Amino acid sequence: MSTIQPRGAAAPVINPRLRAMLDAPIAPLLARMGWPNMLMMFAQASTGFVETWFLAKLGTSVLAGVAVVVPVLMLMQNMSQGAMGGGISSAVARTLGSGNAELTGQLARHALALNTVIGMVFSAILLAIARPLFQMLGAHGAALDAASTYGHVLFAGLPLMWAMNALASVIRGTGNMIVPGAVICGGAALLIPLSPCLIFGIGPVPRLGVAGGAWALIAYYSAGTMILGWYCASGRNPARLLRGPLRWATMRGILVVGGLACLNPVLTNALMALTGAAVGAHAGTAALAGYATAARLEYLLMPIAFGLGAPMVALVGANIGAGQHERARNIALTGGAMAFALSELVGVAAALWPHAWLELFGTNEQLVQTGSICLHIIGPFYGFFGLGFSLYFAAQGAGRLRWPLAAGALRLALYAGIGTLLLRVSGSLPLFFAVGAGAMAVYGAINLWSIASGRWFVATNEVTGRPVAQPPEYRKPQRR
Repeated sequence: MSTIQPRGAAAPVINPRLRAMLDAPIAPLLARMGWPNMLMMFAQASTGFVETWFLAKLGTSVLAGVAVVVPVLMLMQNMSQGAMGGGISSAVARTLGSGNAELTGQLARHALALNTVIGMVFSAILLAIARPLFQMLGAHGAALDAASTYGHVLFAGLPLMWAMNALASVIRGTGNMIVPGAVICGGAALLIPLSPCLIFGIGPVPRLGVAGGAWALIAYYSAGTMILGWYCASGRNPARLLRGPLRWATMRGILVVGGLACLNPVLTNALMALTGAAVGAHAGTAALAGYATAARLEYLLMPIAFGLGAPMVALVGANIGAGQHERARNIALTGGAMAFALSELVGVAAALWPHAWLELFGTNEQLVQTGSICLHIIGPFYGFFGLGFSLYFAAQGAGRLRWPLAAGALRLALYAGIGTLLLRVSGSLPLFFAVGAGAMAVYGAINLWSIASGRWFVATNEVTGRPVAQPPEYRKPQRR
């Protein structure tokens, strides 16, 4: 078993978790690191589904209103956790892999400060444009009122979400998936009884209606931030949260990957929002609710992809930092295959039994009919989404995002662009959903090709695409 020789140090770093990341068999290692992270993501996703189930009791208009807020909320979740969070985890993992202990000790406070400021900026912007934004996304009348009430409360708490996900990402970057998983699963378990209490009222707690669901989420983000912050500050985490100055160079190391990665959730959630608006404009509010409910199952695939993807960020980053390029690629391909298999199982089940999912949220005939058509056509292609999305995380670990972002942009152009045009011309929802299925397959295939072909290890500028000198983290450190 090899040992890392850190730069500028005489003694090797003895870190069993890092040793396993660099040397252990790949598939068992991914499974071991992935299951707590996947459980965490399912718990986190379930909070939204359970809350939607309670909010559906308030009527179809409320369900449709919340449906247009969800893509914006998921955009913030994916940007703070999957994009900037991936940049944070990648920076921590590559620094650990290269043996730079000094930089590792600075990353936690820079990550927390950066994410919190970004959350504050998004909070101010979204609060200012919430109502016209929801109207543009297809909400009108009572649905628009519900969306505005829910969204205004939720957007005020965005800095807490960004802070919580920064701290969780710092911990995941060290290869520790258990602590973030335990904290977030515990918070989700408490959120399930809290949501109905605030929505419907109980005892001295007043009935808050749709706003109650948003207040429950804010309580969840607050508790998670405090617990994860304590863990990082306690010294139990290799990347410790310490007081100190903030330096642009350290923040830039996170932003190089995380900032560029923020384009991916923008593309993903823009696709959800634009295609939902197209369905709503074509077939009305009930059809929009049906499509949004069916599309929410795709959000359920994200825990599978992220459950494996977050360990892949850490594993690929650590192995890239240690100069083990071939192992990094094998980790990505193995994780992608596992994500494909699990996502395909979900998709096939959804295509065969769509009512089992849709009727959890409503029994309106048009809602169920539209959602069923969507799942019958797109469900069998869900494996490609899981494949592509998990490989996007692996690319974050490598700091190579040009191809995953290009694949996401092409999917958006095909489904929201060409698909919407065909829907307007033909009036056929099945044709529209068929374009969506094809776009999903293209997305996964491009991401797979970009890694299997070795494009990762062609040193290019991520913005211009021109060849550049290989960055320091790609150079193999001394090992003995």
